[in-house]
Amino acid sequence: MLSSEAAKLKAMIDKAIEDHKITTTEYEKILAIANADMKIDPQERQLLAQLQDLLTSGAVKRVPG
Repeated sequence: MLSSEAAKLKAMIDKAIEDHKITTTEYEKILAIANADMKIDPQERQLLAQLQDLLTSGAVKRVPG
């Protein structure tokens, strides 16, 4: 079961995957959600790693906004 923060991260990351892009604002919001409780749990860490892999591979592109 995902924590509420992890669920929010997953939803935002899923949207980025669907759109094949993520805005700077969305990226910063993802980081803020992950850091909101001052602790990144294993689920959040996995989701952030997934996002980073998608950005590195070019499957998701960062765009201004």
